[in-house]
Amino acid sequence: MGGLGTPELILIFIALSYLGLITFSLIDAVRSTFKDSVTKLMWVLVILFFPFLGSILYLTIGRGQK
Repeated sequence: MGGLGTPELILIFIALSYLGLITFSLIDAVRSTFKDSVTKLMWVLVILFFPFLGSILYLTIGRGQK
């Protein structure tokens, strides 16, 4: 009684993956040198206001703008 089952472990894995994706994207955006500072600010705001979609967009589009 009281142990973690498979559904709980899957939910924990998904939640940690979600947080890891957002954290990685934010750290990468803040540490990177972009062509101008407005681009960096734009990507940080996109990641903060639209965490999942913003992180995916940054990793697919934003990293090429450095």
